[in-house]
Amino acid sequence: MYTIQTNSKGTRHLDISEETLITIEKYGLFRHLIDSNGVVDEDVLEKLKLNLRSLVASHEGDVKDLLALCHDVIYHDNMKAYGLQQLIRLYIRWISGDDTLEENT
Repeated sequence: MYTIQTNSKGTRHLDISEETLITIEKYGLFRHLIDSNGVVDEDVLEKLKLNLRSLVASHEGDVKDLLALCHDVIYHDNMKAYGLQQLIRLYIRWISGDDTLEENT
């Protein structure tokens, strides 16, 4: 379990599971998400939410992993653009096998 900060003041945090990161990779949710300007703002978060809704609606079969991602992370009350930026950073470090990345136990 990893923890990300979801606001710039550091007063809100969100726990991110390994399964969440695996789901993001499985569906390629961060590919082509951010525009060329590289800014993660509320529009990017909204785009991700729309992409997830579309995936859930159009996917045949088991989508429990997507639903869990939506419920536990993306649609969580604490998730804002800052939190999404931190989630993307965590994902990049996780996918690259960053040895300094520590799980909370």
